[in-house]
Formats: sequence, structure tokens, C-alpha cells
Amino acid sequence: MNRRQMLMAALPLVAAPSLALAQAQPAALTTQAEPRRDPYAPTEVSIRNDFEVGSIVVVSKDFFLYHVVAPGRAVRYGVAVGKDELVWKGRATVGRKTEWPSWTPTPAMIKRNPGQYARWADGMPGGPTNPLGARALYLYDAKGNDTSIRIHGTTEPNSIGRAVSNGCIRMRNEAVMDLFEQVPIGTPVYVY
Repeated sequence: MNRRQMLMAALPLVAAPSLALAQAQPAALTTQAEPRRDPYAPTEVSIRNDFEVGSIVVVSKDFFLYHVVAPGRAVRYGVAVGKDELVWKGRATVGRKTEWPSWTPTPAMIKRNPGQYARWADGMPGGPTNPLGARALYLYDAKGNDTSIRIHGTTEPNSIGRAVSNGCIRMRNEAVMDLFEQVPIGTPVYVY
């Protein structure tokens, strides 16, 4: 039994209603679960049947990432997303995967908050204090260019369920480690 199978065996199966969607709104991804202590814990849920198996779907306004594991089924993870003005939306693919990634703030991040980011302008090595956490999935656009958006772990697990990042999609380290093992390079990612 692999890590994901053990994780899923310990979680309840949660059903979601099937709802029709507007073209750009993935509202049918929401689920109706019994109250839980941790609403952002990985949970297998029902979703619309039209999402391709293997894809990742992020619903920023709800703070959830869905990894589609079978037709109409996904594992739902809680995430933190970009602050209102920094929310990234669109279609991408996983272009690169890294364990314990290094991190360099973007020039825009340094400009917005030099006191916090300027000292890392040349980068920070990977490790337990790195803001990208234990794993990172690098999102690339249709032309194969790095978008600078990552799905990554975090040193701030209490940020899950909030709009606090500089545009990236944060997951708890144990969750991103699980997702990292499940998705190959080339996985389609849809962020709404």
C-alpha cells in the first residue's frame, strides 16, 4: 500500500451534488461534507465528470485544489492562494517538479516589500525554512514558459484557507508531498 492509498483509506468518502456550471465557473466542485475539525484535510469527493483524469483544478475563491483521480472523483486539498490583487487564474501544465526547492522572490515581490524580500534577491536554498516548503510544482504556460506560479508547500500551514500569497498556491507540506508523487510533468492545471 503506497502513501496515497494509506491516506485515502483513513478518510471518509464525501459525495458532492452534480451541478451545471457556467463556462468559467467551477462551482460544481464544492462538496457537502459533514462538519470536520479540519475542512482542509485531503478528502476524496465527487466532482463533475468532464474534468480529465489526472488533471489539477484549483478553485481559488473556495481555497481548494482538486486532483482528478477517476471520472467524477477527485482528492480535494485545502490551499492558500494569492491576495486579491495577486490571484493568478488560467490554464497551465506542470513543467517541472522539485523536492526541497530553492526560492528567489520575483522583482515585483521585492518592489512591493523590500524589507521582507530584498535580502533573498539572490535566492534561498531549499530546506525546512524555505517558503516553498518540501515540494514545488512549477506551472508553465502553453508556450512552455515558466509562469512564476508554483503549487508548493509552506512554512506557514495556518495560512491554508486564506488569500495571503504573492500569487502561488500553497499546500501543507504533507499534502504537497502526496500530490507531488501522483502527478507527472505535463499534468494540466486549471486555476479559477
